[in-house]
Amino acid sequence: MTTWEYLTTPLLIHNTAQILNNWGKQGWELVQVVPNAEGGLVAYLKRPVGGGAANEGLGAAAVAAKQFEGEQ
Repeated sequence: MTTWEYLTTPLLIHNTAQILNNWGKQGWELVQVVPNAEGGLVAYLKRPVGGGAANEGLGAAAVAAKQFEGEQ
């Protein structure tokens, strides 16, 4: 059985394709894009659970999410 890990990330309207292409190169598949409370967009992505190099980028995603939420 496949198990999944999930990621949410803000999308900058002027750079949406590049952001999604970067996540796609790391194995993430776009599931859905929804508006957030501030009027921006949030992407929901998934990929099969893996280890090692397959998880590169998770730290960057956490930092981006905190910045997006106003935490520095």
